[in-house]
Amino acid sequence: MSEIVVAEPTTDDDQNSASSSSSRRRVYTTTNTTPFIRSITLGREYVPEPFDSEKLPVTLVSEIQRFLRIANLIETDEPRVAYLCRFHAFEVAHNLDRNSSGRGVRQFKTSLLQRLEQDEEVTIRKRREQSDLRELRRVYREYKDYIIKHGGEYTSGNREKLIRARAIASVLFEVLNTVTSAAGSQALAEAENARSEFYVPYNILPLDQGGVHQPIMQLPEVKAAVAAVRCIRGLPFLEDFKLQIPFMDMFDWLQLCYGFQMASELHGMLSGAVSLTTGERVTPAYGGNYEAFLSHVVSPIYEVIHEEAMKNENGTTDHSTWRNYDDLNEFFWSPECFQIGWPMRLDHDFFCVHPPNDGKVKKSQTSTRSPEEEKSDNNEDVETGTTCDELREPKWLGKTNFAEIRSFWQIFRSFDRMWCFLILSLQAMIIMACHDFESPLQVFDAAVLEDVMSIFITSAVLKLIQAILDLAFTWKARCTMDSAHRKKDVLKIVVAMIWAIILPIYYASSRKKYTCYSTQNGSWLGEWCYSSFMVAVAFYLITNAVNMVFFFVPAVGKYIETSNTRICTVFSWWTQIKPLIAPTRQIMSTGVKNYDWHEIFPKVQSNAGAIAAIWSPIVIVYFMDAQIWYSVYCAVFGGVYGILHHLGEIRTQGMLRSKFDNLPSAFNDSLIPPQTKDKEGIIKWLCQPGFLKALENKKGGVVKFALVWNQIISSFRDEDLISNREMDLMKIPISSELLSGQVHWPVFLLANKLSTALSVARDFVGKYDNLLKRITKDNYMYLVVTECYDSLKYILDILVVGDLERRIISSVVDEIEESIEKSSLLEDLRMSELPALHVKCTDLVELLVEGNEDHHPKVVKALQDIFELVTNEMFIKDSRTLDLLHTHQQLVGDTDAFFSYFEPELFASKHSIHFPLPDSGPLMEKIKRFHLLLTVKDTAMYMPSNLEARRRISFFATSLFMNMPKAPKVRSMLSFSVLTPHYMEEVKFSNKELHSSKQGVSISFYMQKIFPDEWENFLERLGSENIDETKDEVNEEDLRDWASFRGQTLSRTVRGMMYYRKALKLQAFLDMAEDDDILQGYDAIDRENDTLSAQLDALADMKFTHVVSCQIYGSQKSSGDPQAQDILELMIRYPSLRVAYVEEKEEIVADRPRKVYSSILVKAVNGFDQEIYRIKLPGPPNIGEGKPENQNHAIIFTRGEALQAIDMNQDNYLEEALKMRNILQEFLRVQRKRPPTIVGMREHVFTGSVSSLAWFMSYQETSFVTIGQRLLANPLKVRFHYGHPDLFDRIFHLTRGGISKASKTINLSEDVFAGYNTTLRRGYVTYHEYMQVGKGRDVGLNQISKFEAKVANGNSEQTLSRDIYRLGRRFDFFRMLSCYFTTVGFYFNSLISIIGVYVFLYGQLYLVLSGLQKALLIEANVKNIRSLETALASQSFIQLGLLTGLPMVIEIGLERGFLNALKDFVLMQLQLAAVFFTFSYGTKAHYYGRTILHGGAKYRPTGRKVVIFHSSFSENYRLYSRSHFVKGFELLLLLIVYDLFRRSYQSSVTYVLITYAIWFMSMTWLFAPFLFNPSGFNWGKIVDDWKDWNKWIKQQGGIGIQPDKSWQSWWNEEQAHLLHSGITSRIIELLLSLRFFIYQYGLVYHLDISGQNKNFVVYVLSWIVIVVIFLLLKVVNVGRQYLSANHHMVFRLFKAFLFLGVLATIITLSLICHLSWRDLIVCCLAFLPTGWGLIMVSQTLRPKIEGTGLWHFTRVFARAYDYGMGVVLFAPIAALAWLPIISAFQTRFLFNEAFSRRLQIQRILAGKKKK
Repeated sequence: MSEIVVAEPTTDDDQNSASSSSSRRRVYTTTNTTPFIRSITLGREYVPEPFDSEKLPVTLVSEIQRFLRIANLIETDEPRVAYLCRFHAFEVAHNLDRNSSGRGVRQFKTSLLQRLEQDEEVTIRKRREQSDLRELRRVYREYKDYIIKHGGEYTSGNREKLIRARAIASVLFEVLNTVTSAAGSQALAEAENARSEFYVPYNILPLDQGGVHQPIMQLPEVKAAVAAVRCIRGLPFLEDFKLQIPFMDMFDWLQLCYGFQMASELHGMLSGAVSLTTGERVTPAYGGNYEAFLSHVVSPIYEVIHEEAMKNENGTTDHSTWRNYDDLNEFFWSPECFQIGWPMRLDHDFFCVHPPNDGKVKKSQTSTRSPEEEKSDNNEDVETGTTCDELREPKWLGKTNFAEIRSFWQIFRSFDRMWCFLILSLQAMIIMACHDFESPLQVFDAAVLEDVMSIFITSAVLKLIQAILDLAFTWKARCTMDSAHRKKDVLKIVVAMIWAIILPIYYASSRKKYTCYSTQNGSWLGEWCYSSFMVAVAFYLITNAVNMVFFFVPAVGKYIETSNTRICTVFSWWTQIKPLIAPTRQIMSTGVKNYDWHEIFPKVQSNAGAIAAIWSPIVIVYFMDAQIWYSVYCAVFGGVYGILHHLGEIRTQGMLRSKFDNLPSAFNDSLIPPQTKDKEGIIKWLCQPGFLKALENKKGGVVKFALVWNQIISSFRDEDLISNREMDLMKIPISSELLSGQVHWPVFLLANKLSTALSVARDFVGKYDNLLKRITKDNYMYLVVTECYDSLKYILDILVVGDLERRIISSVVDEIEESIEKSSLLEDLRMSELPALHVKCTDLVELLVEGNEDHHPKVVKALQDIFELVTNEMFIKDSRTLDLLHTHQQLVGDTDAFFSYFEPELFASKHSIHFPLPDSGPLMEKIKRFHLLLTVKDTAMYMPSNLEARRRISFFATSLFMNMPKAPKVRSMLSFSVLTPHYMEEVKFSNKELHSSKQGVSISFYMQKIFPDEWENFLERLGSENIDETKDEVNEEDLRDWASFRGQTLSRTVRGMMYYRKALKLQAFLDMAEDDDILQGYDAIDRENDTLSAQLDALADMKFTHVVSCQIYGSQKSSGDPQAQDILELMIRYPSLRVAYVEEKEEIVADRPRKVYSSILVKAVNGFDQEIYRIKLPGPPNIGEGKPENQNHAIIFTRGEALQAIDMNQDNYLEEALKMRNILQEFLRVQRKRPPTIVGMREHVFTGSVSSLAWFMSYQETSFVTIGQRLLANPLKVRFHYGHPDLFDRIFHLTRGGISKASKTINLSEDVFAGYNTTLRRGYVTYHEYMQVGKGRDVGLNQISKFEAKVANGNSEQTLSRDIYRLGRRFDFFRMLSCYFTTVGFYFNSLISIIGVYVFLYGQLYLVLSGLQKALLIEANVKNIRSLETALASQSFIQLGLLTGLPMVIEIGLERGFLNALKDFVLMQLQLAAVFFTFSYGTKAHYYGRTILHGGAKYRPTGRKVVIFHSSFSENYRLYSRSHFVKGFELLLLLIVYDLFRRSYQSSVTYVLITYAIWFMSMTWLFAPFLFNPSGFNWGKIVDDWKDWNKWIKQQGGIGIQPDKSWQSWWNEEQAHLLHSGITSRIIELLLSLRFFIYQYGLVYHLDISGQNKNFVVYVLSWIVIVVIFLLLKVVNVGRQYLSANHHMVFRLFKAFLFLGVLATIITLSLICHLSWRDLIVCCLAFLPTGWGLIMVSQTLRPKIEGTGLWHFTRVFARAYDYGMGVVLFAPIAALAWLPIISAFQTRFLFNEAFSRRLQIQRILAGKKKK
């Protein structure tokens, strides 16, 4: 083998001067005369194998992949050229990384070099030319000539060949250019000329010369765009730039020259102005190379963003300590941004990312500026007379305009007007209730009025609080706020403080001191009095006049939005406040001196504790009951609005059949663009206003509707929703008869009509006219009769060819039609023989459909039977046809023996009939349809049988009657893009996933059992109906597609979105085609009209593109992840699909690797992904939340006027895609003085078909995305963006921050911020229900809970955001109320409703344990408790019933009928829907409250699993322990203690009325996860769960041990949020923990051992007992550590001694101090909460005690508590698992829907192991 020698470049100056204009490459030479490399494989047979061109080092892939791919493509035909391409790739790779320091580069070079050595001499022998240069030129010219010859044709046949040829020629040119560089300048010039002919870089539009003949290039708008891009005449610096880029266009010029400069600089450049400083022409400050703007402008700003984001530390630091995207963006709203200058001053404070007190002031420019640039800047400083040492130290600017402070006060601060209204209204209602009004006019009494006006004192105090909060919460943003704003905040505090002092003083001093005067006689005012306080209030109101105007004036125009608030106010006053006034007075007047415990505050008057215990829950309920009335208002208004907009008009198959004949006209009105009226048409229209519309509906509308309808039905068949037979039954035959208005409706509409008509005719007695009226009364019956008659005539006319036979048939037909004309059909024919004729005709048609030549005698026999039946049996009188036969044959005799005279018999001759019939499409379709008409029965009336197909057809039909804009032509419609973010979710199910039974059941098996009808249709489509899925006959790829299209996968989403392109192509065809083209069939254009098909493709591609942002696609490719190949296959299958991803690669700079990031857009070409765009990034883009960053990096690759955001768990349908033109027209509708900026549409949740949880979730989600958003959009006008599939005004949002904010943590719910941003920027959102897309939701309780937790986390972060603050401040009052109750207010109300339960129970606990309740009931006989109980109980009912159920029931009733809605609602309750919703309520409240208090919001992946698996007990405990189980146990303990100590004086009925809802809540929170856990009561699963639980609880944690493996790791993670809490949050947590000590304080005074002693010493002694218990536990723990291993027996004796000692102590106390068994139980109830409270306190104080032994004891103690709670939860579950009926009952209510569909759920749950 010859040695390879690397020829280093020479350093001679004369050689350098010739090649300095371009980067030099190393030249590879060999010491052998053989060109390039001599192979060691000489003599071997050459077998070309492709070299792997996909798994390449990331540092090289973008530079060499195309050469390796082309080498694989041409290796079979041109092996030597393939060798040269690979060698060129090796050369490029070596030049890029000479030292092979990049990851995987050395291995790649070695592998490629070995391949080159093998191929060298073998490929030389196969070379056709004498040299490699000539060989390259020959192949290159072949492809060039092919492109020139066929470039203008561009038909579907050679489309792929042209694309492939261009790709090959482009690569060969680069290789040829390298080879010819050694042959002199002449050869190089020749190559440049060749390239200039048709090789210019292109991306989406083919801008190369070879592409000018492509159909998309013939569109005028594209021509204009290309001409504009190429027009660069008159631009400055062209001569200089052309030296770098010979063939320049506008983009090249902008890249070299323009960098988003200041307007003055750009103007100076274009106008040729001269700089006053340099005296030369103005040049760009940043320009001259390809990355100037990126390096000098983008990178410094990016570094600031990146460094600030790193300070977030994954959401653990406070928001106020770092600047997010909003802060950095809003800095450029202020004039201070101009201080940065142009060119930018990198020493500005904006670029300082650390506060000075950090001791490390860091500026981002250090990482982006080269040494030469720093030197240049230093020189400039010297020239201006300054030095770097004299520059001031930069400071961190802090937050901009707003600081996100973690506090519940944010709720009050953002919605202060609402809280002021509620608080002042509450105060006014309490005052009025205390005065015992008999008439509303009593409010104007001086004393009453003055008391009512005291609300203004409260108002002044609230304004003071608001002013203080404004100053405190903006303190950390003070550096970026102007002085006027700061002075305004201080002035507000001063003014508010003055009024907060003045008004109380005047109120206190002016009581009963009135100045009165009399009014005119008869005035309703009578004597009017006023006081000094009233005067002060008048002045207070005058100073706040402006605010009062803004507060009240909007009410005039917003009356409809105020109804819920007014109802709320009246409801609260009459049912909650007024009934408590009298009992409160009685409580205050009752003196209680004897308490059941040691009263800490015995001097407090008026029983303040009792009053607080009674009033607190009512006040809490008052503040959240508006949420309930909002739900009622939503249900009522949303339902009425839906009815008025035709929702649910077509709900059933019967409704569809009854209105089907109206669908063509509705379709024509909605989805067909209006025709242009010519002059003659206008005249006719003026004469007959309805002429054109009627004509269009009758002709073109029906034809086009039939074509579109058939395409929809075909798509159903392609999706396996219907079978082949159902497709035939549902299609409309397209024929020329449609043009004349004669429509042949689908057979499923005509089912059973023929047999009914035959029965009617057979049994009819009377005149023919009456029979005809009865038949025509049912239009479909009349149509089927006439069609069958005409079809029979048509078939006989084709089938019978003999002269005699044709004359006979013609005679029979003439006789029948003559009878019809004379209305004598009943007199001439026996109708009783019609059923027999029906049977004979059916036999004949079946033979014709089979078309078997061997059945010729059977066909003859069938024709003879029909003829004999008609002529002999049906005709009452002798038929003229028989006379014709007699005359023709000249026969005489009895007609009964007629056939014996014929030789051969009638129809028996070979030339008498044409059988089999020609297999032409239209003829056979007509025969098949006739056969269906003859044979279909009642079952066809229920077509399609698939429920999803029924739903889709019904909704599509309903939507045609809804109000939607007229559809424009495709050429005139707005263009749009679809953007789908994708990370690591499933693209397609792999073969391993399909057949894996790891969780007991494979996905393949699961899908077949859940979708049995679709599985049968799938097998039918493959032609293998009886194949078992385990056999190999089913193609694995087909099976993967079928299963993936039924899961929540990317392939399902892409298939659905690509229906847009299919719909646009179909609609473009309808726009362009004439009636004759439509009659030929839409499917024929790809086969017969390549030019038209190409034009339609071009038009669809111009209007639509789908970009999937697969963020890690590049790394998946390089690592060989199968998902990358699945994504590539999607691009190959759907040519309009584009994939955007972030490439991370290393570049070798100064022999050191440096990571480079780029956003790349690719498409599929020649079976590979081809790069279209590449945008170099300043660094990794994922510095915020993952999903919005994924969207934001790819949004630049979208195009068009509109952008649809689609998640990857969504779906779309062809029939819905047809309405895209209509909904895009909404952007052109001017409403509210401007067009909308976001257009919303409804969603259908497709995952609710089997399990009850999925059903509940789908109904809940459906009610939100329909009736909920319907109300939000109109009239409330507060609909935002709640995810997908909204349409965005792309230009509006691209220029205003994008479609989603991405700041870490604060923008966790990124979608809704797009709606906030739009509204704040004077855009608005609409919502329309005539179009829908599919959406998947989570189907298991754990998945649903994670989703709910994520949304609750997001809403808590929204509460802190500037967006909510600004919306709450800037909306008018009523719109502000709507915004609150439909966003964060819903979650806050969920929290306070749960808090209300706790407040009520702890209040009752205080009343019971202190003895106040007993004293009040027995001694004072106060009957207030019952009213309180009734109010709270009714509140609980409303909360659990109306809030979660009413809007859902109304929406179901609208769309499915109210009887079905009632049935579903009852069934949902039987399936424990109330348990599910109550449990979810707890999830929302827990995560919302905890996140606001401590932070810790994070994205929680749910997995979007398709199969519902059993969750282990330990998994459920980890997920729900702190959010539900602990709270459930606390409520249970409260209820038990309350029940134990109230029995002596309170009835059980009263107790039940008070607590039944709370008992339900506590039991739900404790056991719902196990009720909704599949196989949760299976004994085998129970045993496994117990083993897993014990293993998990005992496993030691540590570094690297996951929470699902060890209790200790989970415990540390569960309380991690406390480590980063602020001091205020810790104080609140400590105060909340104190509630657990109330039990011990109250219960120890009720022990028998304490007697009647109420001394504080009793409580102290109880703590001594606790300390003794702790010491005993500590002793046992220490003994276990030191004795259990080596002195096991001693340890056991030690424990026995301790046990006996404790037992002896208890016995002694029982004998001496009267310790009872009841005391032991009460002690447990007292000490257990105390222990938990101590654990909570220790966790809060963890930073202070973590290094001490106390923390270790806390962990041991916490483990014991968790183990105890787990055992208490596990015990009843294990006990119930013994009863088989419990497991069966659970399976039934979990999967009732599946049982009703007769699905094999038991086999799914039991699992199916693959053989």
